[in-house]
Amino acid sequence: MGKWNRITYLPNLPLYEGKEKVTESKAHIELSKNAAKEGMVLLKNEESVLPLSKGSRVALFGKGTFDFVKGGGGSGDVTVSYVHNIYDGFKALPDCVDVYEETASFYKENVEKQYKEGKVPGMLEEPKLPKDLLTRAAIEADVAVISISRFSGEGWDRKVAGTKATEGRKEDWVSPLVEESEKLFERGDFYLTKAEEAMVRQVTKAFDKVVVVLNVGGVVDTKWFKDDKKIQSVLMAWQGGMEGGLAEAELLCGIGTPSGKLSDTFAKDLTDYPSTEGFHESDKYVNYTEDIYVGYRYFETIPGAFDKVVYPFGYGLSYTTFQVVDPAAKVEDISRINNDKAEFTFTFEDDPDNVELKSADVKKAYITASARVRNSGKYPGREVIQVYFCPPQGKLGKPSKVLAGYKKTRLLAPGESQLVKISFPVTQMASYDDEGKIAKSAYVLEKGEYGIFLGTSSRNLLCVSEVTLTKDTVTEQLTERLAPVSLPKRLLANGKYEKLKTGKARDINATKLPENPDKNMGFMPEVRHVDARAMWTSKPSKHQLIEVAEGKMTLDEFIKQFSDEDLADLLGGQPNTGVANTFGFGNFPDYGVPNVMTADGPAGLRILPEVGVHTTAFPCSTLLSCSWDPEIVYEVGKAAGEEVKENNIAVWLTPAVNIHRSPLCGRNFEYYSEDPLLAGKQAAAMVKGIQSNRIGVSLKHFALNNKETNRNESDSRASERAIREIYLKPFEIVVKESDPWTIMSSYNAINGVRASESHELLTDILRDEWGFKGMVTTDWWGHGEHYKEVAAGNDVKMANGFPQRILAAKKKKLLSREEMEICGKRILELILKLD
Repeated sequence: MGKWNRITYLPNLPLYEGKEKVTESKAHIELSKNAAKEGMVLLKNEESVLPLSKGSRVALFGKGTFDFVKGGGGSGDVTVSYVHNIYDGFKALPDCVDVYEETASFYKENVEKQYKEGKVPGMLEEPKLPKDLLTRAAIEADVAVISISRFSGEGWDRKVAGTKATEGRKEDWVSPLVEESEKLFERGDFYLTKAEEAMVRQVTKAFDKVVVVLNVGGVVDTKWFKDDKKIQSVLMAWQGGMEGGLAEAELLCGIGTPSGKLSDTFAKDLTDYPSTEGFHESDKYVNYTEDIYVGYRYFETIPGAFDKVVYPFGYGLSYTTFQVVDPAAKVEDISRINNDKAEFTFTFEDDPDNVELKSADVKKAYITASARVRNSGKYPGREVIQVYFCPPQGKLGKPSKVLAGYKKTRLLAPGESQLVKISFPVTQMASYDDEGKIAKSAYVLEKGEYGIFLGTSSRNLLCVSEVTLTKDTVTEQLTERLAPVSLPKRLLANGKYEKLKTGKARDINATKLPENPDKNMGFMPEVRHVDARAMWTSKPSKHQLIEVAEGKMTLDEFIKQFSDEDLADLLGGQPNTGVANTFGFGNFPDYGVPNVMTADGPAGLRILPEVGVHTTAFPCSTLLSCSWDPEIVYEVGKAAGEEVKENNIAVWLTPAVNIHRSPLCGRNFEYYSEDPLLAGKQAAAMVKGIQSNRIGVSLKHFALNNKETNRNESDSRASERAIREIYLKPFEIVVKESDPWTIMSSYNAINGVRASESHELLTDILRDEWGFKGMVTTDWWGHGEHYKEVAAGNDVKMANGFPQRILAAKKKKLLSREEMEICGKRILELILKLD
């Protein structure tokens, strides 16, 4: 197919000539199921209740049996031809288990009734369980399986116990859903409802063997089953996509062994997370006072926090057991990693496990940790080896441990072993000094001992080496960017707070043009008028973009022919074509510029139900992160990207790598982890998979979009150190490792400046520091001032631009033609990359 033919003509053709369509194909659906199994986490399995014995008689309890949530709502939803819940899954495995139908029928009828009343999956009331039904079930069945489900969605945040859900945690368009949530979840959906608690008590009293399955999109309360001996087994199944129920059933029956590890820390209570206290303090700002101490960095470091953890970061059980033998670590020259030739040697003291590293060698040094993993159990399985470094506190203060790398083994048969090696640069252990305590605006390795630990979770670790630095070393000198002016304090490693200098508050709505009355309106892009012309006799009066693609002229030459008016139009979103509903880029037929369409993600290609096209719903991003397996994430990205391209979409608006700062963020299902390295590495694999199809991703939401409430007007206030070490780090990893073709700036402000208007974020850091070469788009219908966005390096405003305001700004010399052309060229460069 010729260049841009699929984009231009929107053919209803399979992606691969001579083959069936890949969209919602059997192969993709099977991949979705297998990916779900890789990321589900076995939290508890006492008395070896799991896997279920062949022929087990199973009674299903909880409305979640049929009220199955495949994924999050909003832009993360996917239109599918079917969804398999856990009942469907068990019924597909008649040789493994026998399902007690009476309890299943009770819950099925109740769920169908609530659906007919207009309720959405995950937002149903738990029905009262009849005593006589429970009695009969206990006689007929051996094992009780309780399913708990929760809805997740865009545009609203979760509730803190004691506050009203409808106050300060939603966007207006989701008000009815939030009001329903307020009625349903007395203490917020982090906790069980009273009805769910009553059902659990009934079931655990009647059955000797109880399994709990959690079909949720984010962190929930786990202390209710952790030490309850009447609940032997718990599977954290997350939101597993359209085949999530079958994936759950297969794992419970031993068709596969759980190998997922938690990508977040599960604490006893919502209030144990440091971000909870101030999360709903204001609709206008969020103070990131916990600073770099997010997730396990907080619980493993801050005095008194250690005992608040139920399940630690990186934790996950298996049906089999593993031995980790011969753990070790060594420091070596980067050239030895690549070419097996060392440029220098290291000084070993009396302790061979302690390496003294010279300051001059730091930038060339890598640490390689290794261990042999042996399956010592009865079932095939996979294990994840995790490497952490434990830095000296020094002057800057640091988390007690930080994830440095990880590797998941292949599927190991009983008795089989695999040697695992994990390498990372010594410079990765540096901390950012934003106050000048050692070297201002620089990444610094402070002198002292750096412990290297290897294990299978953040709390199951063995020290395998120590690296000693005798001198403070600057590993990268940068310039102050995104510094706070309104953040009053930040947390230190000792649990105390450090006061920060504050300045004059910034007005995020400042503009030098008259106020824009339409900025908050969700307009569709304007359909521009094109004069009539003869089809067969007229020739293009302007140079065509294909001339640039063919090397006949430069892009600089091509864009010079655009009038200011046309150039201003190019910098905004374009009307939908085909199956698209999130609009496009380009769209200048006179210049031969095609209109390239976008589509939502990240759990599958999102096409509106009325179109009639069904796509594959893959597991949510948090589940994929819990796989700790970049290879399966790459395969999901590749398959989903195929569906995007087959449906004539050019840019898929995914992945989203915002940090799980707080369990309260309603959109965490769409994000990966509390840890920036894990989030960045998993998302980098997703980007590589998607873009292997020669379509673009849009890495989002850049940056610090960790709260949905009033997201267009909320200011995320954080220290420069926290911004660089935690919140920008996953974006940096993806940019440097996977070259995303586009990035989406976020709605919120960062320290008083809108992300979409921030030159420091979009140009100084993203392009000048990281070397990003792609295009930046706003999030859809953001409140930023268009001319300020262009000046900052935000290339296109979606879903529609404000060309007249751009022209007015140019007339007032607030914006230059050169700045407009720079953004315009990036849009065209994106289009030139496409097939």
